[in-house]
Amino acid sequence: MSTCLLFWAMLLDATLGEPRWLWDRVPHPAVLMGRLITWCDFRFNKGRRTEGVLVVASLVLGAGALGCLIAALPFGWLWSILGGAMLLAQKSLVTHVQAAGDALRLSVGEGRRVVAMIVGRDTSDMDGPAVARAAIESAAENFSDGVVAPAFWFLIGGLPGILIYKVVNTADSMIGYRTPRHEAFGWAAARLDDVLNWIPARLTAALIALAFWSGRAADVIRSDARLHRSPNAGWPEAAMAGVLDIALSGPRRYHGELRDYPWVNASGNHDVGSDEVDGSVRVLWRVWGVSAGLALLLALF
Repeated sequence: MSTCLLFWAMLLDATLGEPRWLWDRVPHPAVLMGRLITWCDFRFNKGRRTEGVLVVASLVLGAGALGCLIAALPFGWLWSILGGAMLLAQKSLVTHVQAAGDALRLSVGEGRRVVAMIVGRDTSDMDGPAVARAAIESAAENFSDGVVAPAFWFLIGGLPGILIYKVVNTADSMIGYRTPRHEAFGWAAARLDDVLNWIPARLTAALIALAFWSGRAADVIRSDARLHRSPNAGWPEAAMAGVLDIALSGPRRYHGELRDYPWVNASGNHDVGSDEVDGSVRVLWRVWGVSAGLALLLALF
């Protein structure tokens, strides 16, 4: 049953994305999650892990209970499809990545402005290849976090599963940073997000390599995925780098500080631009198609 619902949720998300006529009028579920997490941060953050653990546990239990309640309503299958579609991000992801590539064609400055909307690193001194790499890395990482992982947890746990994943992922993106304010309070959110993304990140890498039947991608995954600072993000990035034969990651700035991260697929092309960003969008659609096809086959058999 979950595989059939997942297929239709994926199809609906890829077709409609996040229609502005709806989300300009009512808040998106992710926005509501963000507001709740902001309130929890303000109300309970005392700079200790204990409160952070309790907040994350409460968010997980609340999201799971809400998902069970909605799925138990009349026409629960329909609400599950709609909820799943709202919490998947294929269409919105490719729209944002393509916008960065299109902006880079106009000028490096325009590319910096647009890519700043989807990455957390400093963009003010980026050259063209750095802008392109940032967009492509965002495409790979967010395909794992925004499409494969929520689909995986929907498949495992239905609407409660995807709601739990999404609230943890949202909490990690808001409080899961090693800053003086959040290093202790956000510890539980960051660690649980790592756990929930462990399988999906590796599954994403496998899907990218299989979709292109790419031995090169498999080689880069084996050699470079673990070089990444994140326990999970390196897997889809390594696969994307291998398929496109480009170098990703490498040095970049955060809050004015240069961080000398290692290259992923260092022997790949470093002089990347809008064409490679376009290529990453094609990768996203091809792998989405393979994933949706697998969901349909599982539903049928």
